[in-house]
Amino acid sequence: MAESRKPLLGFMHKLPDANASGNSGKTHCPSCLGLFKAPRLLPCLHTVCTTCLEKLEPFSVVDIRGGDSDTSSEGSIFQEPKSRSLKAQIGILCPVCDAQVDLPLGGVKALTIDHLAMNDVMLESLRGEGQGLVCDLCSDREVEKRCQTCKANLCHFCCQAHRRQKKTMYHTMVDLKDLKGYSRVGKPILCPAHPAEELRLFCELCDRPVCRDCVVGEHREHPYDFTSNVIHKHGDSVRELLRGTQPHVEALEEALAQIKSMNSGLQERVEAVAADVRTFSEGYIKAIEEHRDKLLKQLDDIRVQKENSLQLQKAQLEQLLADMRTGVEFTEHLLTSGSDLEILITKGVVVERLRKLNKVEYSARPGVNDKICFSPQEKAGQCRGYEVYGAINTKEVDPAKCVLQGEDLHKAREKQTSSFTLLCKDASGESMGRGGDNVQVAIVPKDKKDSPIRTVVQDNKDGSYNVSYTPKEPGVYTVWVCIREQHVQGSPFTVTVRRKHRPHPGVFHCCTFCSSGGQKTAHCACGGTMPGGYLGCGHGHKGHPGRPHWSCCGKFIEKSECTYTGGQSAPRSLLRTVAL
Repeated sequence: MAESRKPLLGFMHKLPDANASGNSGKTHCPSCLGLFKAPRLLPCLHTVCTTCLEKLEPFSVVDIRGGDSDTSSEGSIFQEPKSRSLKAQIGILCPVCDAQVDLPLGGVKALTIDHLAMNDVMLESLRGEGQGLVCDLCSDREVEKRCQTCKANLCHFCCQAHRRQKKTMYHTMVDLKDLKGYSRVGKPILCPAHPAEELRLFCELCDRPVCRDCVVGEHREHPYDFTSNVIHKHGDSVRELLRGTQPHVEALEEALAQIKSMNSGLQERVEAVAADVRTFSEGYIKAIEEHRDKLLKQLDDIRVQKENSLQLQKAQLEQLLADMRTGVEFTEHLLTSGSDLEILITKGVVVERLRKLNKVEYSARPGVNDKICFSPQEKAGQCRGYEVYGAINTKEVDPAKCVLQGEDLHKAREKQTSSFTLLCKDASGESMGRGGDNVQVAIVPKDKKDSPIRTVVQDNKDGSYNVSYTPKEPGVYTVWVCIREQHVQGSPFTVTVRRKHRPHPGVFHCCTFCSSGGQKTAHCACGGTMPGGYLGCGHGHKGHPGRPHWSCCGKFIEKSECTYTGGQSAPRSLLRTVAL
């Protein structure tokens, strides 16, 4: 296998002069504000000096995930627990974003080294005429030259000694001032297990860079390749994640712009309503002035409540946007300025962070609205003995909380007017206490959906509405009741329309003898008779039911529907009884 020496991202290419000034955000520790010293990359993609991290106060956390846990505590909200056993773990907080960082077994020094930041620090030092750089060999004198073969910074004395040795006499030496335009001057990255070997290979099975000694030892028989050969595949996967993350940055920026606009609109709306309140209060003396002050206080409380909600959402989105930008900027910088090996070393941390950021859910719309209105005609009780008007309304009818009620809600009679009541309520279940809502009602026969019944909706101005209708035919009807094109609670429902109520053509009597005036030919539907040729019923005689009843159908309930059919078999004398 031949190692390709052509770098994927330009290992030693020169940058334009415009970029030669460097970026202090990439070279200075956010904690101590000095140049990075042994920088460590945290799971949230912030880089901090090792000594600064060691100064942070650690705390103990309980890990219920079990097994190998990620060094970022944020991963726990996206992963199912593997084991319910409790596991104590030491953690720290990122000094930049306060993200919880679970330390590995080796502590802070076991976190990933940010080689890209180390290279940036080297470039920053070179641009400052080498100030602060000391010789890599003697660690005593200031650096004058750099061996491009060994990638070592040398002082004047060690440079001369370097040229005198047979193994290094032909190495290429470059003045520090000639390196200022380079984008990479870092030292070779050595294997932590074999410090004498440089990391040039990548183990596909273990998904990490290795050296020559690793592939013949711990990684024997594992599939591996040169880092320059596998960087394309792994770099493309990181780019794909980056492309999925970038739109979230734009969406968050747009969401923050909407919140800013909403906050401005809220301020304008509050000022407009306050002006209405003041105008309405001018006609009254002390009572109205006191009432006005109460209204303004209520309006300010609403403003504070809504602003607090908007500010909280704004802070959450800004933090998420900052996290997204950190991930995007670091990944872009890694992919454009990092070496093949540096990309592969930090790939795991970057991929994990971008995946977590892509899974975060957020609302791109403001969490509150500016629906505030002043109702000058609404009664507001008494103030100093005066009846005052005017109230601030923020209530909005919630169709899911509205209630339908009435005895004729599910039944009706043909050609008779039926009605029911709609009680409008807000999201908290409280009555709206006012009218003006757009209530839509439709009543349609199930078998004739193109023939709806005319309905009348009466606004009672107190949050209730009376709905009346007159069905022309019996049958089953479907009723829709909607507010703002949304069904209210219980809608749609069915109404059974029965035939028109049939009144009794007879009389409600104690017996036929009494109701007919003693006529012998009068009959009764109960079937009772009396001796002496009386064809109707009488008290205590055969067939009498023993209580008052209808002569036409025999029913015992006075207010009931008649079931008499009027067939030909009915006795003719029954009609005379009915007439009586």
